[in-house]
Amino acid sequence: MEEREISKAVVKRLPRYYRYLGNLLEEKVERISSSELSRLMNVTASQIRQDLNNFGGFGQQGYGYNVKHLYKEIGKILGLDKTYSMVIIGAGNLGQALANYVRFEKRGFRIIGIFDVNPRLSGVSVRRIPIMMIDELGEFLGNNKIDIAALTLPASGAEEVAPILTDHGIKAIWNFAHTDLHLPEDIVVENVHLSESLMQLSYKLNHMI
Repeated sequence: MEEREISKAVVKRLPRYYRYLGNLLEEKVERISSSELSRLMNVTASQIRQDLNNFGGFGQQGYGYNVKHLYKEIGKILGLDKTYSMVIIGAGNLGQALANYVRFEKRGFRIIGIFDVNPRLSGVSVRRIPIMMIDELGEFLGNNKIDIAALTLPASGAEEVAPILTDHGIKAIWNFAHTDLHLPEDIVVENVHLSESLMQLSYKLNHMI
C-alpha cells in the first residue's frame, strides 16, 4: 500500500504536539479534548483534528484523546521509537552545545562521534566523546553505522564534507551551515539557518500592529 503524502506544514506541527502531550503526561493528565489542546497550543481544534486524521484520528467522540496513547503514537510517527546514531562535524560553540544537549539521547539520538579541523581540539572530550580530526572521518564512518550527521561548520566546509558523508551511506543531514546543500534526492537534508530565523523575528518585531 502506497504511503499517503503528508504536507510539510503538518509534519512541522507534529513535534509541537509531541512536546505538549509530553508536558501533559508529566502533569498526570489522562485525556484531553481537541478544544482543550487547542487553547494550550493556540492552534484551532479543527486544525488539530485534521492533522491527526492524516494518521487515523486517535480520538473518540465525547471522550477526546488518551494523552499517553496519542503521545506514544505521535512518537512512532516521528520515528522516536527507534535509536539513531549521530556524528557532529564541527566542534565549535554550536557543535559542542549540541553534543552537550542530553535530551537528544532521551529521544533516541545517540551522538557517537565529533569531528573538527582544529588540532588544538584533538582529544578534547565533550560528554566523554573525544573530538577527532576531520581526516579521521572516512575511517570512522567505514567502521561505524551512522544514521545522521549534524554539520556545524562554515559553508565551504559543509559543501566539502557532505559528499564524504553520503559516499559512506549517511542518508540524513542536519545542516546548520550557512548554505543550502544540493545532494541526491535520496538524501534527507534539514537546513537550520539561524540567521534567517533571527531575520524572521526582526521582521515580525518591525511589523507589529
